[in-house]
Parts: sequence; structure tokens; C-alpha cells
Amino acid sequence: MLFATAGEWAARLAAAQSDGRLVEELRRLDGYALLIVDEVGYLPLGDDTTQLFFRLVAHRYERGSLIVTGDRPPARWDEVFGGPAAPAMVDRLAHHAEIVRLEGDSYRMRRATSEWAG
Repeated sequence: MLFATAGEWAARLAAAQSDGRLVEELRRLDGYALLIVDEVGYLPLGDDTTQLFFRLVAHRYERGSLIVTGDRPPARWDEVFGGPAAPAMVDRLAHHAEIVRLEGDSYRMRRATSEWAG
């Protein structure tokens, strides 16, 4: 398993692309049964970063497991990912997906609220 925030994944993939080793990096990630991309949607991503995420998702498609967490449903990912890659990315992610929607206060807010109360 390999975990990183969307921003950390963006930096990792951008560095690999800049060094001319993006394909090698994607192949190296095949060694992990599960990749986790956390915090999708908290910061909008530009076209270049969107293309890198699409490459990651497309490469992982039917190769290995991928968990994506975020504050928006996939139908609103066009707000996060620029350009035409968002629908294709959602299509690949949704094909074998189990979508889990959590509602209510986060565990951090519950804990903070209980600590403030007494």
C-alpha cells in the first residue's frame, strides 16, 4: 500500500515527468497492490496536473486497486480537474468502484467538540 495526498501525488508525478521517467514511475507503482490518493478536491488542479492524474488512473485501470478520497462526488470532479480528462478518469474509476459516501461531522470535529464541551 502507498498513501499520499493529491498534492503529494501531483508533485511525485510531475517530478517523474520532468526527469523523463514517468512511464518508469508508473510501472514501479505496479508493485503496490493498493494506492491511496487522499484529499482530491481540496485544491483545484491545473491541466498539466490533471493529465498526470489521468495517466496514473489509466495506468492503474484493471491493474491494481486505487482508493480516492475527496470532498466532492465524482460527478463534480470537473470542478477539481481541468480539461477534458475528468470524465474519462471518472469513467475508469467508476467501472469497478465501490463508492462509499460518508456524511456527518468528521471524527476530528467530534473529538474537538467533545473536548470543548468539557
